[in-house]
Amino acid sequence: MDSFGDALIGDWHRAAYAAVKAMALFLTAAAAFRLTERRAMAEFAPFDWVVAVAVGALVGRTATATDASWLTGAAALVSILVGHAAVTRLRFLPGVRRLVDPPLRILIHDGHVNRRNLRRCGLTEADLDAVLRQHGHHSAAGIHLAIFEARGAVSVLPHKPAAPPPITAAG
Repeated sequence: MDSFGDALIGDWHRAAYAAVKAMALFLTAAAAFRLTERRAMAEFAPFDWVVAVAVGALVGRTATATDASWLTGAAALVSILVGHAAVTRLRFLPGVRRLVDPPLRILIHDGHVNRRNLRRCGLTEADLDAVLRQHGHHSAAGIHLAIFEARGAVSVLPHKPAAPPPITAAG
């Protein structure tokens, strides 16, 4: 770069090529995602996040790289999405599911906090207390089960309220 202007603006031809390539990659990714299963971001499993980050990195890198064509980026993009689709379907096999999806962990059982599982999930007791408050509970005492789900959310199942005594007719 010879001047400050070159450092800021660079070669406008390369910028135009990058813009066209970025748009082509975006359209390719949009079409490829349209053909695959849709999941809300809140429903992402860890392997879904890996694919989302990889696709973003691939589109960003290929769009600005002078040594990578749209075809190279599109081929990599399609291969990642085909791999993702395969893993999504193979998760129905128990052996693959155990490798891909983290196991459910019981954090509270009948009011008792399982501190070992809490540590395995990377949660502190303060984190668990915050989750309980979000679900409308003040402590673990009234909780039948709190489960750390595969997608990172915590499900809280309170004890069922005691059934009222049957009403008898006074007679």
